[in-house]
Amino acid sequence: MPGSAWRAVSSASANKHIDFVGSPRPTLGVEWEFALVDAETRDVSNVATEVIEELGANNPRVHKELLRNTVEIVTGICDSVPEAMDDLRSTLGTARRIVRDRNMELFCAGTHPFAKWSPESLTDAPRYAELIKRTQWWGRQMLIWGVHVHVGISSAHKVMAINTSLLNHYPHLLALSASSPYWDGEDTGYASNRAMMFQQLPTAGLPFHFQTWREWEGFVHDQKKTGIIDHMNEIRWDIRPSPHIGTVEVRIFDGVSNIRELSALVALTHCLIVDLDHRLDAGERLPTMPPWHVQENKWRAARYGLDAVIILDEDSNERLVTDDLDDLLNRLEPVAASLKCADELRMVSDICNSGGSYQRQRRVAEANDGDLRAVVDALVAELDV
Repeated sequence: MPGSAWRAVSSASANKHIDFVGSPRPTLGVEWEFALVDAETRDVSNVATEVIEELGANNPRVHKELLRNTVEIVTGICDSVPEAMDDLRSTLGTARRIVRDRNMELFCAGTHPFAKWSPESLTDAPRYAELIKRTQWWGRQMLIWGVHVHVGISSAHKVMAINTSLLNHYPHLLALSASSPYWDGEDTGYASNRAMMFQQLPTAGLPFHFQTWREWEGFVHDQKKTGIIDHMNEIRWDIRPSPHIGTVEVRIFDGVSNIRELSALVALTHCLIVDLDHRLDAGERLPTMPPWHVQENKWRAARYGLDAVIILDEDSNERLVTDDLDDLLNRLEPVAASLKCADELRMVSDICNSGGSYQRQRRVAEANDGDLRAVVDALVAELDV
């Protein structure tokens, strides 16, 4: 089950080498998923193919996704958070003009408040059709959006230690980004229903607790040999290696509605991973927690968001996530200064102080007698922030 520790590697799988290209510096890349919503009905609109074609079918900054209502905007290889945000703004400006000319808007949250999946929403591609064929009802429920952040790592021997230790900060990242309280027109009671939905796919959810690259190679070999995956990118963990580009990819986040909050979350991610990298260089053994604590922390953050009381360590000490964030941000200040993202890191506190997206959405719904179209309106308007 996700979160279990794997230690043994068979002699057969130990020989299945996976190249990790490595990054000479802690580079940064961001993937930001958007839904297309009709400007009048505020429901999702399945015309992403046409929008992407107008943006340029071979445009490296724009990707299609599982659903035809989704456009993903990505950065190139960046060296800092400000550079990554400028990169996104450039593509985003063009995309918004094209989308608005078609009487639509760009929308980003972990889920849409009231949209329903339909067979017409699936992007026409064999790998997506196979995913739905295999996963059936759960696959058809993946009407979700998120943000992925890549950070460059210099060598393979660091990757799994960083991947596993970063799980200690999983609840911080999820609580800050939680933006999916609604599902199919109902309030789920969760801050992030998306996190609970996505983990139902057979290769998604929390990563196993590996410490060495050899363990990862053996795992991938076993997954392929038993037919669980055909390609490595079908391992859809919340944090995973991306060997072909030399990064650790963080996929914890719900969709983020505005660039200010996005810059804060990307800064925190960049700082956390670079800090772990530096600690490895200093000869430190990175801290980890038992898988059962990590799993519980994920659930608490998904359920309670910024009000979650999280488990801090293997001794089962607990603390309110926002209190722990205060200390974490102070500790990371020197790292942020070296990465030129000190201002963006400080914005993390603004999310705690003003409320996360899931809280803002509920306030809008309450102020509008439960009208969830007003929630979509508010999220669309936040993209200007």
